[in-house]
Amino acid sequence: MADNHNVKPSADKVDTGVEKAKQIADGLSQAVADTYRMVFKTHAYHWNVEGPLFYSVHKLTEEQYNDMFQAADEMAERIRALGQLTPSTLKHLEDLSIIKDKAQLPSAVDMCEDLASSHEQVAKRMHDLIELADENGDPVTADMITARSQFHEQAAWMLRAIAK
Repeated sequence: MADNHNVKPSADKVDTGVEKAKQIADGLSQAVADTYRMVFKTHAYHWNVEGPLFYSVHKLTEEQYNDMFQAADEMAERIRALGQLTPSTLKHLEDLSIIKDKAQLPSAVDMCEDLASSHEQVAKRMHDLIELADENGDPVTADMITARSQFHEQAAWMLRAIAK
């Protein structure tokens, strides 16, 4: 009798017509990592913002980190649908991400500028993944990441508008 309690996660061969599924999944892993890093950075600023911009930054960042948390789950599930494993340690997420932390907490205006810049970096990186997915017969990933890029571009605009 097989011991089903000792099944370990592994990559699977999936044949849905997507070419370069491993490379696309790697790009999605980067998107998950960037998203998780953005969730934490946004949440940390949400908790610590002070001053005249408190309410607007506090409310906007709450909306944004909630959206990104849900999106990370959807992207990770897409990685699994492509037959690959998702990042599984915080160290791996940090290594895959282009998002960096400030050494010290910035002012409210600088928080907004830092988050806007980070959102722009993520959106730009996602554009490359959209192109890879489009070129390799993966409209599902292309559509998903197009929507995520749109979110990050809008988030950057809103944060820049507050920081003026």
